[in-house]
Amino acid sequence: MITETNDLIRCFGAGDPLYERYHDEEWGVPVHGDSALLERIVLEGAQSGLAWITILRKREGYREAFAGFDPAAMAAFGDADVERLMADPGIVRNRRKIESAIVNARATVALREEGTSLDELFWSFAPEARTSAPASWEDVPASTPESVALAKALKQAGFVFVGPTTMYAAMQACGLVDDHIAGCVAAAQG
Repeated sequence: MITETNDLIRCFGAGDPLYERYHDEEWGVPVHGDSALLERIVLEGAQSGLAWITILRKREGYREAFAGFDPAAMAAFGDADVERLMADPGIVRNRRKIESAIVNARATVALREEGTSLDELFWSFAPEARTSAPASWEDVPASTPESVALAKALKQAGFVFVGPTTMYAAMQACGLVDDHIAGCVAAAQG
């Protein structure tokens, strides 16, 4: 827990206004819609091996570089777009992460063509709501049976860079689970 000078207690993000806004207004709030969920999956994958604040600081760059996370627009990206993205300092310039974003956009479009949506698939793995907030970060798992199952289903649908730990982070970020620690200002609001 991080206590701030204004006596607010946040389980993470204190001290950086961007991080505080993300913690207070976004993390753990339900996210719906294929574009919004694709964005979160891409950003969680991009975060792998990096600090989340790094990705938050590049988020607008990602939105610009990846056509606002419009799945159809991203699915049309080709080799020239990959090279353009590799030169873009507004995003993490990792070829595997860039290519995975395009693959995942194509998988999102394929889901639509099959008569379902990323939103339907993603939210079908929401666990039952927790009755109390975790007491500490030690009580928050790195993955759960639901995140393992979600990762497996996404991989079967053609998604990549969607392991169980990354998908649990996406589930937290998108409000499928609420892992704000007891005493956190955001936990108190729920």
